Amino acid sequence: MEAVKILLATIAGTSAMTAFSYLASETFRELWKEPVLLNILTSRSSVALEPRRKSMFGWFLHYLFGLLFVACYHWIWSSSYANPTWFCGLIFGIISGMIGIAGWFFLFKLTDQKPKIKVGQYYLQLFLAHIVFALVVVGVYKLF
Repeated sequence: MEAVKILLATIAGTSAMTAFSYLASETFRELWKEPVLLNILTSRSSVALEPRRKSMFGWFLHYLFGLLFVACYHWIWSSSYANPTWFCGLIFGIISGMIGIAGWFFLFKLTDQKPKIKVGQYYLQLFLAHIVFALVVVGVYKLF
């Protein structure tokens, strides 16, 4: 049952985060769509994948990172006095947002061909998207 909870929380949280990023992208007419940015970065890399698979690779990576975050949350909630509360979700979202920003910072530093985005604005959106992610994960955990 724990695996089902983790999987559902991953799908719901990552999907909500992605929807937030897509909405922000459309609202501000910017490219802040994490799966698309991951596809751009991997398409410019030496990863040997068919074109069709390369376009899905960004989505796979995005949901994989979501799973890793949820697994960390679950481990903390299972092995400490912390519980999946809304306040804990906010704190985890803030921490996850900072980790996400650091990850993207290094990804952008590692590539020679950076996407044409306003990085500071992207990081703010990314930070907020991680708070959405964590709060949705808490919401799923509250259902169990």
